[in-house]
Parts: sequence; C-alpha cells; structure tokens
Amino acid sequence: MNDLRLMPNDKILIIGATGFIGSRLIPELLEKNIKLRLLVRTPSKLSPVLMDNPHIEIVKGDLVKKEGLREAFCRIHTAYYLVHSMGGKSIFKNTEFAQMDKLAAKNFVTAADAEGIKRVIYLGGLGEMGKNLSGHLRSRAEVADILSTGKILATILRAAVIIGAGGASYEMLRYLVERLPVMVCPKWIDTRIQPIAVCDVLAYLVGCLLNPGTAGKRFDIGGTEILTYRQMMQQYAEVNGLCRRIIFRTPLLSPRLAAYWVDLMTPVPSGIAHPLIEGLKNEVICLEHSIDQHVHIDKTSFAEAVRIAIAEEKKNPVSATNKG
Repeated sequence: MNDLRLMPNDKILIIGATGFIGSRLIPELLEKNIKLRLLVRTPSKLSPVLMDNPHIEIVKGDLVKKEGLREAFCRIHTAYYLVHSMGGKSIFKNTEFAQMDKLAAKNFVTAADAEGIKRVIYLGGLGEMGKNLSGHLRSRAEVADILSTGKILATILRAAVIIGAGGASYEMLRYLVERLPVMVCPKWIDTRIQPIAVCDVLAYLVGCLLNPGTAGKRFDIGGTEILTYRQMMQQYAEVNGLCRRIIFRTPLLSPRLAAYWVDLMTPVPSGIAHPLIEGLKNEVICLEHSIDQHVHIDKTSFAEAVRIAIAEEKKNPVSATNKG
C-alpha cells in the first residue's frame, strides 16, 4: 500500500463540498495542510474565504451531466464522494433522484478510471440489503456497489443517523421534540439506531485518507450507544432542558403521512422527510467494528453530540432545507 500514501503535493478532490458533510470536511483537511480541489455545480455557494484560499482549486461541473469532470479529476490522488440526493420538496420525486444518484456514480467511475485516480472514499448508509430495506438506504448501498466496480480502490463508510447542526436527520429530530410536547408516532419510533456525531464522521473520513490500509474496504461507523428514536427524542429533550415528551405509538401512520406531518411541523420538506422516515423502519446498527483497527478516535456520546449541535445552532442558525 506504499503507493497509496499521501504525498505533500498530492491533491484531494471533494465532490459535494457545499453539503452538510463536505463543507465541514474542508477545514479539517486544510488543517492537515492537504491541497484540495472542489467540484461544485454552483461556486457562488462557497464562502469568499474558500474562493480566495491558495490551497483550494474550484472547478464548476456536474456529475450527472458529465460537465467539468476531466478538469476536476486530472492529477487527483483521492476523491471524496459525498453527494447523495435526499429528494426534493415533493415525495413524488424520490424515485427520480435515486436514478440520478446511480447515473452520477457511474459517471464518476468512468471519469476516475480515465484519469487514474487511486482512491475514492464514500460516506454511505447502514442497512442490510433485502426486500424490506427502504428505497433511500437501498440507493446508498447501490451507489457504494457502483463505486466499487472501478479500477480505483473504494473505501466505503456506512453510517446511520448523523447528529450535527444542519443535518436533515438532526433537524427533523430537533424540531419535532422542540415543537411537540405530545406526539403520535408510527411504530418505527422503537426501531434501534446507532447514531454518530458529525465530528466523529469527519474524524473517520480524514483518518481513512491518511491510512492506506483502509483502501478497498468497507466499514460500519457508529457512536457509543444503540438507541431507539424514542430514546433519542427523550435524550434531546433532557439535554435541551425540556420536559419529558409524551409519545404515543400507532400503526396507522404511514411513512407518507408521517412525511407530510414532518413537513407541516418542521422546516424539513416532505420530499426529504419521506426517505428519512421510511429508513427508520430498518434497524441500522454496526455489525462490525474493524474501522477501530485502522482509525482510532475517542467517540462522542449522543448527549454530547446534541450539546455540540445546540451550541452550533445558537452561534450560527442553519436550515435543514438547504443542507445535505
């Protein structure tokens, strides 16, 4: 694996640099003195600080339309693949977005192989393939499989709910708990989940880049606890100084109806809420822990992740409607 080691002049490509994870990953890599290239559809979404940074190159392009790929991929050591469609404002667009995700992944593999990129690091989702797997989680698994078909070595990280200010999953949890002291929820409220703090996700992403031994492997990543969504809600309320929430479980609330309910009660559009809610029917916990052999981090508890997110929200309010 010596030829996979990162050299001082190597450049790293981030695809999805304006999203929830990508925008947070940029400063983490810059702190390591890593040179970056960002492939973005709308460069104006980047802050002026990034635009003027001498260690960052910006290429305007689009994976689906195959625009700007040769320029973006030229002489790149490793690419971070951090794009994944959640859906639009309407739940009826979800199937269309899943097809676009697969097309984008195929276009990436073709362009990356042509330019000789050595590695790709992809952040996907936990969930085992089967007939009951939600469309959202199935799409993430399919993208992981596509990225693994090329000549480049793919590192696949699989995470469940990521806790961080601006993330759609966290914002949905936050607004439901803060606005509804009494809730009627579907049966997925008691599905087991292994949430992970966004700072831990970033540590794993950086750690995998710096450790060539992670190339060509798949890892489950999760936090310190396995919780139900009900327990996550109650812990959020406790950390935020709110009274204990009263939650009733009903089998009558379908994912579609629940998505419209979330759309009504939170800033998260139904098109984004629907795949998230549908995914909650699947148990998403780490089935293996081999990542710990390669990347060692002090994991953040769920309660601490919530405290950090609340502090970030107060310092810099964000909206889940425009974050990935």
